Amino acid sequence: MPRATNAPASRRRRRSRLDQASGFSGSRSKLFRQATEAVNRGMRLATVHRQLKKREYRSLWVVRVSAACRERGIRYGRFIEALAKANILLNRKMLSEIAIHDPDGFNAIVEQVKADFA
Repeated sequence: MPRATNAPASRRRRRSRLDQASGFSGSRSKLFRQATEAVNRGMRLATVHRQLKKREYRSLWVVRVSAACRERGIRYGRFIEALAKANILLNRKMLSEIAIHDPDGFNAIVEQVKADFA
């Protein structure tokens, strides 16, 4: 009985993995084992970095809002606390965008917060 190698499926599987590694340099895009390791690592890091990206953006928004608050004479922590007590439901991303693109609107928010909880 002849040996069954499942050649078409194996070739397709290897070709697929090498296609995924097409942007890598050297043996990482040419040899199956190195390509597999590189692609697996890339996939794992892509998952981790999606989470890190969210964390980095939030810290960027906090820094921007903090700087905008400091210019207007209020601390960031006090500002966020006062927003919650004043029941102003704006997240840090929106506050950051308002501070950059609409300084007068951000001034109005700060003044409202200061008036309520100064």
